[in-house]
Parts: sequence; C-alpha cells; structure tokens
Amino acid sequence: MKLLIAIVQDYDANQLLTALSEAGFRATRIASSGGFLRMGNSTLLIGVDDALVPQVLRIIEEHCRQRTEVVPPEIVGDLHEWYPPNLIEVVVGGATVFAVPVERFERIG
Repeated sequence: MKLLIAIVQDYDANQLLTALSEAGFRATRIASSGGFLRMGNSTLLIGVDDALVPQVLRIIEEHCRQRTEVVPPEIVGDLHEWYPPNLIEVVVGGATVFAVPVERFERIG
C-alpha cells in the first residue's frame, strides 16, 4: 500500500480529481501554495495498492502538463530587479508526486 502525495497546479486539479474518481480512486484535496511564482496549488492525498501506483501515475501525467505562461516581472517577487521590465516566460504545471509506504490503511464508514 502506498500513499501518493501529488502536488499539482490548481487549474489541473479539478480535471485530475474527476479522472481519478472515474477510474475508481479516491483522493483528498488540500489547498496549498508555493513554488517560484507562489501560485495556487492543490495537494492530493491518494491511498492506493502497490500494483495500482503506475495507473494513478499515468492519470496524473495525462492531466498535469507543463505549460509556458507569460507573467509580469513583479509576480516573480524579490527577484524582479534581475529581470527586464517586460514580460517573462515561465514554465509551470506538471506534478510532483511522492510515494510513501503505508503500513496500515482503513476506510471507516
């Protein structure tokens, strides 16, 4: 048994949760933020049997793609003085997934 902790961009989270649900997986969504641009993220907690981890990872990969966004330098925070005054292209998205072994898992109710 594994606990998958997936950190994804907010704009990917709803589609990902729908796809996970349609495939029969349950997930808990926790609002989070961080990263270079301090944009909104969602942290998903997904309990899954070891044999099903590759299937969940495939679903995450299908719904959490990297993309390029154009942002004004002030969004970059304290580093704005290092950048030119025009817009900056930044790669965002994708997912960071941690697989943690779980000794015991119970669904109550």
